[in-house]
Amino acid sequence: GTYNAMRAMSTALPNLQQLSLQYLYGENKYIDGDDPKVLPPRANWTSHDINIISRFRNLRALSIGEAAPLNGRYPVLFNFPLLQRLSVSRCIHLKLELHILASFPLLKELNLNCNVSGNLSSLRMLKDSLEIIVIRGRSVRGDYMGLADFHNLKRLDITGTNVTGDVRSISEHDFPALKSLALPYNVVGGEQYEFERISDVPSFMQDFHLLLQRTPSIFNKYLFPAAFNWCLSDQSPDWYDREEDSPLPPFDLQFILAGPRLGWSWCSLDSDSDDFERSCEINWLDPEPSAESCVYDTYNWHVQFLKLHQNFNFYRGYHQPPSEHQYHRMCVERELR
Repeated sequence: GTYNAMRAMSTALPNLQQLSLQYLYGENKYIDGDDPKVLPPRANWTSHDINIISRFRNLRALSIGEAAPLNGRYPVLFNFPLLQRLSVSRCIHLKLELHILASFPLLKELNLNCNVSGNLSSLRMLKDSLEIIVIRGRSVRGDYMGLADFHNLKRLDITGTNVTGDVRSISEHDFPALKSLALPYNVVGGEQYEFERISDVPSFMQDFHLLLQRTPSIFNKYLFPAAFNWCLSDQSPDWYDREEDSPLPPFDLQFILAGPRLGWSWCSLDSDSDDFERSCEINWLDPEPSAESCVYDTYNWHVQFLKLHQNFNFYRGYHQPPSEHQYHRMCVERELR
C-alpha cells in the first residue's frame, strides 16, 4: 500500500526530494498527533507511524492532500531545513500554526488551504526566501502590510483569511517584486469589500486609481471589470430595499475602460434579472483624450459601444445611487409611463 511504499523509500531513498502524503487505502490511518479531534472510534483500523517521514532529511517539496488521514498537530511534518515548497490542501483534521513554518528557512512556495491559524507576522522569519504565499484559513489574522518588505514575493493570495488592512497603504517601494495580489474582504479594497457609506467611494476610487497607475498589473484582471465585487454594505444607512417589479438599486460597483480612459460607476449586477447592469453615469478617473490624439478614435468607439450595451436609462443623470426617496419616486414614474 501507500504507507508500505513510503516506509520502503525511507530506507532505500533517504535523499528523496519530493513527497506527497495522500489517502491510505483500506482501513488505514496515521497515528494521531498532538491535540487530536475526537472522532468516531475506528476499532478495526490500523494506525501507522508517521514519524518515519523524518528520515527524508533532504526533502525539497512536501504535499499533503485532502484525503491524508492525519488528526492533530505533527511537529515531525515541519522539520525539513531544505524544504522549498509546501502544499497542504483541505486536510481538515490536521492542525497547523503559522509560526511552525520558521523551521523551513529556505521555503519559497507556501500553499495552505486547511485548518491553519496564526498571525501573518509569523512569516517574517521567511521574508528573504518566500516567493509565493497562498493561504485559505479563517483563523489567520494580522495586517497584510507586514509582508510589504518581502523583496522576493511575487504572488500573495490570502483571500480566504481574516487578515485586515487597506490597499491604499501600498506605497511605491512596497512589495517590490509582486506580480499578483488577492486580498480578503476584511481589507479595505479587498475582494468583495463592502463600503459603509456611498460618500466614501469617490475618494477611495481616486486613491485606488493612483495605486493602479503605479502597479497596473498586480490585481486580478478577471475581477477588475466588476471592481473586485465591491458593493455597498446591506448594513449601511444608505441601503434600501428594491421596489417590487422595479429595477434593483445600483449598489454594486464596476470599472469601465474606454480605450485609454478609465472610469467607474454604481450599477446593479444581478445576472438573474432582466435589469442586469443598470448603471448610473460614469465617473471618469482619467481626462478625456483630445480629439487630435492618436487614441481618440479608439476611445470614442468604446464610448459609443457603452451607450449601446450598458443600460443607463433608468439612472440617467445620477453619478451615485439616488436616495431612497428619489428611487421610490423614479419607480412610481416608471409605472405611470
